[in-house]
Amino acid sequence: MKINWGTAIVIAFIAFISFILFFVVRMSTDGRANHDLVTEEYYKAELGYQKEIDAETNANENAKITMKKTPEGLLLKFPEQTDFQKIKGTVSLYRPSNKHLDFDLPVSISNAHLLIPDKRLLDGRWDIKVSWEYKGEDYLHKESITY
Repeated sequence: MKINWGTAIVIAFIAFISFILFFVVRMSTDGRANHDLVTEEYYKAELGYQKEIDAETNANENAKITMKKTPEGLLLKFPEQTDFQKIKGTVSLYRPSNKHLDFDLPVSISNAHLLIPDKRLLDGRWDIKVSWEYKGEDYLHKESITY
């Protein structure tokens, strides 16, 4: 049986469409392609974004935190003019490459600095978010570092 041009074009289209459908189904069901969101409740977190912007502006204007890598770990220095017993908050460390390495630390300091131990931090990129409250005002400091 001889195949004419019209039949060959239809067979080529069907083969191409079949390949594309196979590729789409295979990639969407493959376990290696992990599609995690940055946060579990993304839309709920989005609603509080303006408070976060205000807290970050407040921290940049009034209470700048500095970070420094030391042999003992990562040293966070709070402003000297604050009463350290009145600071309450958390330090969130987010590892973009592996969500199992993420952790939070409470801000509990007795002097002007907070030390994150070296054994908790692996080499690589970390997104650090320090949110704290002092005298009824919210503060937020965000920074990405390569440890």
